[in-house]
Amino acid sequence: MVTKPHLTRYASQDVTLLGDQRRPGGVTLAFTERTGGRSLSPYESLNQGDSCGDDAQDVAANRTILLDAMGMGELGERLVNPLQVHGSDVVVISSGTSEAVHEAQAQARQGADAIVCSAADVPVLLCFADCVPVVLVADGAFAVVHSGWKGTYARIAAKALRKLTELAGCKAADVLAYIGPHIGGADYEVSHGLAETFATEFGAGVTPSERHLDLGAAVRIALEAEGMRPEAIIDECPSTASCTERFFSYRAEGGACGRHGAIAALLSDAHGEVSADGR
Repeated sequence: MVTKPHLTRYASQDVTLLGDQRRPGGVTLAFTERTGGRSLSPYESLNQGDSCGDDAQDVAANRTILLDAMGMGELGERLVNPLQVHGSDVVVISSGTSEAVHEAQAQARQGADAIVCSAADVPVLLCFADCVPVVLVADGAFAVVHSGWKGTYARIAAKALRKLTELAGCKAADVLAYIGPHIGGADYEVSHGLAETFATEFGAGVTPSERHLDLGAAVRIALEAEGMRPEAIIDECPSTASCTERFFSYRAEGGACGRHGAIAALLSDAHGEVSADGR
């Protein structure tokens, strides 16, 4: 497997994605941008979230568009998309049988903020609009994590990392981490008390000012504390709140917006990632 993560912005079937097209560890992964879908304002247009007020048929169509763009068009019924509750529960999927997938889907819809998977042809999608998306990749397994401020403080990414290394039979130093688009520290103003709480837990580096919080930095610190190599963690996406033409931002858009996605899957030989030009 490659030793350093890399994200490239590319288009596939009119959808703009940020992904590592090398498919590290056999994992196809990407973060979506907000264009290329069917949703109307304020969810325009590739909204992946099904609990933000958008029309359910538009969301379903957008997910089909995304799966097609990712070369997963035949796997819609196997999609695992949890009800995200800002907690620290992790669902583990180690079997790709229909029964196991249905069980995982049901468990995820009861509430979870991270999915760890080693089963083939099971796409996993989590949704975001300022919170931190994290995709962890090992050989033959991956995790997709939703890390808001509560989950970040609870170190949910580190918890998912431990589950992933157990499932994949590897060490944390063998894992790659892709941190997707989220609100940056300069844009994320919080209470003085919350900033102080995070600084006590993670160090002063997570608070660029007394009232600002860098969630991405806290996620990186948590992952490195579990044994990940700093160079194996990439966190280079622009702040969602400063880039609403590309990403959704709950804070910058006053709470009325869609959700972009973090999606990953281990595709069998019967499926494959489409090329950068969509063919």
